Amino acid sequence: MAKSNEPESSSLNLVGTGTSITGEIIANGDIRIDGQMKGNLSTKGKLVVGPTGSIIGDVVCRNSDVFGKIEGTVKVTELLALKETSRIEGDIAQAKLSIEPGAIFTGRCTTNTSGMGTKEPKKGR
Repeated sequence: MAKSNEPESSSLNLVGTGTSITGEIIANGDIRIDGQMKGNLSTKGKLVVGPTGSIIGDVVCRNSDVFGKIEGTVKVTELLALKETSRIEGDIAQAKLSIEPGAIFTGRCTTNTSGMGTKEPKKGR
């Protein structure tokens, strides 16, 4: 159990199939999206976008497995895994990237092995 001043990272937050959320989500624990979300999402844990899940908005997380759809910028401090059913429309930045055959990605990709791929690309390249 975490002390009162430490984030509770073992919690799991779930947006189930058939659920639609509009707004911003900020969490310390893991999140699974099987429904639809419109808004930005930020978590210190892992994000799983299930096969029926979709996010329209920017995402920031530690790790992510994407089976569904994301429209927006995705920033992952560790591993971003695009599964064969995934579709991302927007720029991605991550430390490590795994793309399965069949995954669809449209946008720019920045890999930064120092941990957080949030730096803007240098102009003139």
